[in-house]
Amino acid sequence: MPAHVAIIMDGNGRWAQKRLLSRITGHEKGAEAVRMVVRTCREVGIPFLTLYAFSTENWKRPQTEVEALMRLLRRFLKAELPEMLQNNIRLHVIGRTERLPVKVQQILTRAVRETQANSALNLNLALSYGGRDEITRAARALCAEVQAGSLRLEDITEEALTARLDTRGTPDPDLLIRTGGDMRISNFLLWQLAYTEIFVTSTLWPDFGREQFLEILNEFQGRERRFGRI
Repeated sequence: MPAHVAIIMDGNGRWAQKRLLSRITGHEKGAEAVRMVVRTCREVGIPFLTLYAFSTENWKRPQTEVEALMRLLRRFLKAELPEMLQNNIRLHVIGRTERLPVKVQQILTRAVRETQANSALNLNLALSYGGRDEITRAARALCAEVQAGSLRLEDITEEALTARLDTRGTPDPDLLIRTGGDMRISNFLLWQLAYTEIFVTSTLWPDFGREQFLEILNEFQGRERRFGRI
């Protein structure tokens, strides 16, 4: 089993458009797939799961959709917090959370605080997240430490930069799944995906089910990971 699965949850809007429904209805349906993936990871013993929930680029969407997504996020977190506590799931958030609405920040802070002692599954939500932004912030942190004299220039290593990323303390993903069929990583975990196995499925996120998820996990187990070696 992979120790860390990352997922780009794509296709909510297209799922809705095919059914002549609103885009937010697609996002609401996509929340059901989130529950399925979280529960499945907990059941099969995957210790880390990172979900790309809202990117830095998503702020450019129509204001009405962004506001609806933020309301949906609040409702989802409130509804799922009891299950996270019951099932020993720890919530962590990566990204520029200070850009999120205050009410969203409040429920996030509460959920992170109340689940911090849990250990069976580490659930990372990427919110207002961009890989380039994350690396830029880590580089600025390193530069500030060198300027302050607390870090030597020769001490800037891959490990030093990794320790200043939002995902510090989390192993790099073994497996990246992208739904919706697009063949790109969309500014997601750019540093961390260096040797990640990638699976792309044309299935739209709201239609992504437990059986397909387990099939991908099974296929992953058959892959040979060489990490640049022969």
